[in-house]
Amino acid sequence: MTHTFVFVHGSNSNSFAWGPLQRELTLRGHRTLAVDLPGHGFSAGFSPAYQAPQDLAALAAAPSTVAGVSFADTVDHVVGVVRRVAEHGPVILVGHSRGGLTLTGVGNAVPDLVDRLVYVSAWCCVDLTVGEYMATPEYATSALNDTAGVLVGNPMELGALRMNWRTADPTLLAALKRAILADGTDQEFLAYLNTLEPDESLDAGGSASQANAETWGRVPRTYVRLTRDTSIPLALQDRFIREADALTPDNPFDVRSLDSGHVRFLIHPAEAAAVLADLVPTS
Repeated sequence: MTHTFVFVHGSNSNSFAWGPLQRELTLRGHRTLAVDLPGHGFSAGFSPAYQAPQDLAALAAAPSTVAGVSFADTVDHVVGVVRRVAEHGPVILVGHSRGGLTLTGVGNAVPDLVDRLVYVSAWCCVDLTVGEYMATPEYATSALNDTAGVLVGNPMELGALRMNWRTADPTLLAALKRAILADGTDQEFLAYLNTLEPDESLDAGGSASQANAETWGRVPRTYVRLTRDTSIPLALQDRFIREADALTPDNPFDVRSLDSGHVRFLIHPAEAAAVLADLVPTS
């Protein structure tokens, strides 16, 4: 039967980010589908204050479309998509960055509907929650620690994390480039920033985003390490792999590596497409 790749985006992103990789896989003869998590894609909140010239005070107070969106909502949404796709054949569920949290939630909930989970430099919480991992030495070197200036407004009042990706602050832009696309051109970096959305949900799942050995642990899984990632450092990616393998030693990660920073593989997708295509059984 024909496999379908189902893609789950990361923080402040949307299904559009997967377009180049989907195109490359389609040209190789594969079927793909990219999901917009609740409050993302054409449901994302863009206020006039986000346009130019920006009104930062108004932007800090504008209502958010992801306020109240829970981790359970994202899992339920992707479970619904996976359930429909599975009617047509096997599902390979792929997540990047924060999208890995939803992958784990889906694997916990409906392991029999997913034929493989693929984490691409994605959060894969096993022993700890996201917040707890962020306090570990493996996360301490993340270049995201230098990008707090992108935040706008009070998250508790907004009910969301809000980022101003349209900032013109040269120091902040340089820090964001180091974190997101240090291995890309300035033009690619600005083009990528303009695909991002201002708001992200506050709910990262807590203990609900941690892997369950009895359900998630039954699903075959692959971890694609991005060896030049400065957002999710390689040491943290390797910790995720190590802890997951210890949780389910009879079903360890199939580990692959790409020479890429956090998003370069999305912009130049040929190598990532080859890795994913290799995961489809030939018979």
